[in-house]
Amino acid sequence: MEVTVQEAKTQLSRLLRRVEAGEEVVIRRGRERVAMLVRVQEHRTKREIWGDLDGSMAADFDELPSDFDPYR
Repeated sequence: MEVTVQEAKTQLSRLLRRVEAGEEVVIRRGRERVAMLVRVQEHRTKREIWGDLDGSMAADFDELPSDFDPYR
């Protein structure tokens, strides 16, 4: 389906429903195609924030350095 910018602005909710149903919507400015509305692929996997990194923590990570004693 192709619509003009003006149509897209006034009928965005209707166009989004069509995109949710699997349709692609092309937006034109005059005769030039400038954008496309498509459904976003959902990511079902949980991202591991720290699991992405290489390496490991030092064994003494939780120990405070001796020069921090005045701040305790």
